This record gives sequence, C-alpha cells and structure tokens, in this order.
Amino acid sequence: MRAWRVMMFPGALLALLALAVQARQPNAAPDERVSDRAAITKILGAQQNNWNQGNVDAFLEGYWHSPDLTFSGSGGIARGWDSVLARYKKNYPDRAAMGQLDFSELEFHFLGKDAALVLGHWHLTRAQGDIGGVFSLVWQRFPEGWRIIHDHTSMVGKAK
Repeated sequence: MRAWRVMMFPGALLALLALAVQARQPNAAPDERVSDRAAITKILGAQQNNWNQGNVDAFLEGYWHSPDLTFSGSGGIARGWDSVLARYKKNYPDRAAMGQLDFSELEFHFLGKDAALVLGHWHLTRAQGDIGGVFSLVWQRFPEGWRIIHDHTSMVGKAK
C-alpha cells in the first residue's frame, strides 16, 4: 500500500501542475476578450445611466433575473432578483439618496469562456454627503448576453 502511494504522488503532482499551466493559458482569442470586455462595459455604462436617471428597475437589467442571483454587502446576503431589487429600493428610496453614480478603475479577469470577474470602484455624489467603495461582480454569459450573477459591494470610508 505504501509503495502505491509513493508511485501515485509524482503522478498526482504532475497532473496538478498541468492543470495550473492550463489555467494560466488564455482560453479565448484576444479579439473575443476585447468584445466581451466591451459588452460588459456597455452594460455597466447603461447601469450608471439608469441609476443617474433614478431608474432602479432599469439599473437591475444588468443582473441575472433569477432566484439564484446573490448580492453580498454590509447588510448580509440578499438572494434572488426580487430581494436584490427590494434591497436597492430600501437603501435608495429617492433621487436624493441615489445621487449621481460613477464607476471607475475597472479590472477584468476572465474565468473561462462564459465567466468573468470585474473589480471596480463606485462613487455616489449626493447633497447629503458623498459615499463610495469597491465592488466585485461575477458575470456569466447567457444566450441573451452577459449578466451579473453575484455582486459584492462594500462601502469604503475616506482615508484620514
């Protein structure tokens, strides 16, 4: 039994190394990544515009309309599109609370042909005081296009 383990360990190590090397290789042509990045950026731009027009329902069009959608934030985890919509409407009940949204410093990490992680910053300019923070969005490509399947948004206080 011991000899079997000794013989299998190098093989398992080589298999893990092969997987790691494969994971580092691009899994799509560079042109496809450019178009994927543009498609996601377009959705984020539409979200920003919809937010700035006070339209939370249209803002959520960028999210996966599913009971499996998740949102993580300081208030915990919201599950399902309806819960995420209710969370936004509770936390931003009017135009004054919504302010003007700006996304910046976007970083794209493609996790496969149909999945991406987008990191970035958000900022709300409001009369009652500006707020902002960071987000990580997990995106999945569906037949109708890219949609956010998980949003983790955190507020970040100003440095002192």
